[in-house]
Amino acid sequence: MRRAGARGAVGGLGLLLIAAAVVSSPIALTGDADPALRTNPAREDLNLEFSRREIIKVDVEMALINVTVTDPIGRMVTGLDKEHFVLKEDSKPQVIEQFGAEEAPLSLAVVFDASGSMGYKMTKSREAVAQFFKTVNPEDEFFLVQFNNRPEMVTGFTRSLEEIQSRLTFVRSKGRTALLDAIYLALSQMKEAKNSQKALLVISDGGDNSSRYTPREIKRTVRESDVQIYAIGIYEPYASRGRTPEEAAGPGLLTEIAESTGGRQFAVQNVNELPDIAEKIGIELRNQYVLGYIPENTQKDGKWRRVKVEIKKIRGMPELRPYYRNGYYAPTR
Repeated sequence: MRRAGARGAVGGLGLLLIAAAVVSSPIALTGDADPALRTNPAREDLNLEFSRREIIKVDVEMALINVTVTDPIGRMVTGLDKEHFVLKEDSKPQVIEQFGAEEAPLSLAVVFDASGSMGYKMTKSREAVAQFFKTVNPEDEFFLVQFNNRPEMVTGFTRSLEEIQSRLTFVRSKGRTALLDAIYLALSQMKEAKNSQKALLVISDGGDNSSRYTPREIKRTVRESDVQIYAIGIYEPYASRGRTPEEAAGPGLLTEIAESTGGRQFAVQNVNELPDIAEKIGIELRNQYVLGYIPENTQKDGKWRRVKVEIKKIRGMPELRPYYRNGYYAPTR
């Protein structure tokens, strides 16, 4: 999915600044259309003095939000049109100026749990990463973070899938689980990404029990980022005896973090499902809708703006669920 023409991002919504010589109609995005916004320069008229020419300069901040739509059993839904979406910011309806579904290069971090409890799950987890990589494009870039007692940057950004998979071969399970610290490290490294679409693929089997960062701090950091988080949680149906409160809260926390970014968590109990789920995430990242709107609230106050996306009822179809980043911090200048 391409973040059309985005120059930067605040809270995961690309903010597009347009300096225009004239006010023009919105440009709708399609698979064949050039997603870049262009403005025609003011026509030079040598017979008129500069003081008599009327030039309207407009500064527009356009927010772009990625949306995944699923049916009641979690299957991805494609083929929807702009008219099927309702978009609100702070409960106020917004006009969807742009709508499209064009694929763009991806910058992705694999955040891989190497704690002691992973044990026999390591082989299938490596296979899941390999399956995900079957969905990539030549322009994509990746890096690998593994974590146990603490997170470790195993590789920097690379386009070599073989390098990531080779390094994963030597990762061994041991120690505790510093999941939140690993997410923080990956988000920090993602600031060096070359592509506008960014995501984390987190593979873990439990809650955090070794991080310095708190859930509150990570939630704030995630809000301030422009990165989607997808997680595969490998949870076994065991009793809660012996589990710390942090471990017991792990699945819910990871779901909350992922969905706040427009991603989601896939909880599995059978490790044989891991490769198929990883492939599903890869396809989902390539088939998102992009909704572009010009926020009615133009104040540059740095405050949190809550975004809500709804899908209108479609005759003959069940109720559909959208996944999207639920807000962003307004610019301060």
